Order: sequence, then C-alpha cells, then structure tokens
Amino acid sequence: MTDLRLGGLARLSTCDWPGELVATLFCQGCPWRCPYCHNTHLLSATAPAALTWNEAVAFLESRRGLLDGVVFSGGEPTLQTVLPDAIATVRSMGFKIGLHTAGPFPDRLERVLSLVDWVGFDVKAPFEDYDCLTGVTGSGDKARDSLIRLLAAGTQRDIRITADPAWADAGALERIGHDLAALGAEPPRVQAYRPNT
Repeated sequence: MTDLRLGGLARLSTCDWPGELVATLFCQGCPWRCPYCHNTHLLSATAPAALTWNEAVAFLESRRGLLDGVVFSGGEPTLQTVLPDAIATVRSMGFKIGLHTAGPFPDRLERVLSLVDWVGFDVKAPFEDYDCLTGVTGSGDKARDSLIRLLAAGTQRDIRITADPAWADAGALERIGHDLAALGAEPPRVQAYRPNT
C-alpha cells in the first residue's frame, strides 16, 4: 500500500510546471541542508504529515478533468521509496506527472523517469561546490550523475537554479554553465532568490 509522506498540498499552481495547470504534492524529507531553502518545514523525514496519502488521492479524484497534471515536489521526492507507486496511482487517474528534484538519489530518479512527463531539475551550485552548500559529502557527484541520467532519458525538463547571491554570483553561474555544457545540457533558467523576511 502506498503511504507517501506529505508535508503539504498546493491545490492549484500555474508555476510549479510552466504551461500546465497542476496540483503540487510536497513530499516530506530532504537529505541536504542548503542554507537558502525556502521549504525548511519539509526537511525532516519524520515530521508530522500535513495530510495522508488517502486524503491527497481523494482530493485529486475531485479534480479529474479540471487539472492537467500533478507535480511531486519537496523536500526531495526521491527520498521516499514509495514514490514510483504513488506516481503510478496518480497517473492511473489520468493526470500527467511532473517531478521536482535536485538529484541526490540517481538510481531512484532513473527508476521513475519512465513514469514522468516532465522534470524540474534544481541545480544548486557548480558541482565541485555542492558539499559545502548541502553539508553532504559527494552531493555534487550525485547531482551530476542524476543530471546525466535525466539527459540520457530525453524526458522533458526545466534545468533551473535559484540564484542566492551568496552561492550563485556571476562567477558561479558561469562555472555552472560550463558544468552543464560539458554534459550536453542547456544553460539553467535562473530563478530570482527571495530572502526570508
């Protein structure tokens, strides 16, 4: 039985999957600790769930024919091993599937790429700077590996970076561009950083 741990639900979004009208399921838990994270309430994998999987499915049932798709966001959705089952359930309801990921689990990402229609891939920094940013050794290698697999799959994607000036100044953005070009990827879409106030 699927029991995806959810930290939130956006009932209607036009920005989580550009060009699509979607609901967004925010998956609880992330292995990384980026200092500019704007979803810090989703970092803990054991925090109390905001809603049950059954409640989420019931909501989506009521939106059949009204929404284009459902985005699995986070946190980091691929942290949860039940993600493929959850995606399959939502796809069987007739929704297109989007996924937000930063790529910390390349093998798990690869397992779901054939199940999703679009991926929003979050680049955090030049790959060699990831360990300092995320607090996790080897995180840059994991992100690079995940991006290589995403590119090989040919899945529609949006490679983007949140440009916190402390981590993504002009020099870092140039290095990120070189990193991505070396893999055959397009330049990232730069999202404005919004500091917490």
